[in-house]
Amino acid sequence: MLGLIAAAATPDAPVKVLTNRRSLPYVESGAVQPFHANLADAASLYGACEDVDTVVHLASQIGGDPDSLRRVNELGTEALLAEAARAGVRRVIYLSTTAVYRDGVHRNLTEYQADLVPGSETSRTRLAAERAVLAAGGVVIRPHLVYGTGDTWVVPALVDLLDRLPHWIDGGRARMSAIAVEDLARPIAALARQPWGPEPGGRIYHASHPEPVVMREWVSLVCEALGRPLPEGDVSVEEARRLLEGAGPGSWGRRLSLLTVEHRYESSRLWRRTGCDPGPGLAARFPGHVPWYREVVPAGSAAATG
Repeated sequence: MLGLIAAAATPDAPVKVLTNRRSLPYVESGAVQPFHANLADAASLYGACEDVDTVVHLASQIGGDPDSLRRVNELGTEALLAEAARAGVRRVIYLSTTAVYRDGVHRNLTEYQADLVPGSETSRTRLAAERAVLAAGGVVIRPHLVYGTGDTWVVPALVDLLDRLPHWIDGGRARMSAIAVEDLARPIAALARQPWGPEPGGRIYHASHPEPVVMREWVSLVCEALGRPLPEGDVSVEEARRLLEGAGPGSWGRRLSLLTVEHRYESSRLWRRTGCDPGPGLAARFPGHVPWYREVVPAGSAAATG
């Protein structure tokens, strides 16, 4: 969210930020107008979309009980769309995820090639939010792995995996679509500012850097930056799945696949539509986010499995 604020907010075109936080950066610049509300409380959204041209919906609950996920991701999105319609706002952009697809090996998939079979309640409710946005003529953005300041899932999950299973998985050969937070913010901000006309309402766009990340390179970067040992030895994905059975809360099946099995997505439509540069890629971007990861990734190591 903060990357998008930095990319989009100017004194001449301020951004109204719907948030349940007590304070926000950039407020002192006058370019941000905070609006305190909660997606789980439909009544609190009244007035959120007044004097707004485009709603950019970045708020999703990740994990939790099914009722809470439905209340925030599904019903909360429907309530926000209703408030946008009441205020006369017809342009909505929703940040979703490629996790709405059926799990498996994905190689250079376009936005309409994969089956929509989400493997978790989080992804199911985000898919329901997508459908509501598209039905309202909005735009859906689907990144795969998003890294950088603010990330509490991708690199922390990768480190947790390394702590529990300190081996290379299939040699670290899997290639993944990924994008830095600042490079994701730019095309979203561009879509919010551009005139739409018949395009791009009701459309879906993948959002990834054109060059996929080789997991062995990413793991090596993470280990070097955080002072952790490199994995030793090698196991297959199936062996890793078996070794991780019962390892901590929640299932590792889906997370293991997302981090170790090839997931590549064709994203050129987004870059052409917005005219944005996708940025320099992981090797150049990751060092700038190391201070964040040193703050959020535990210094200790969980007991290794196997």
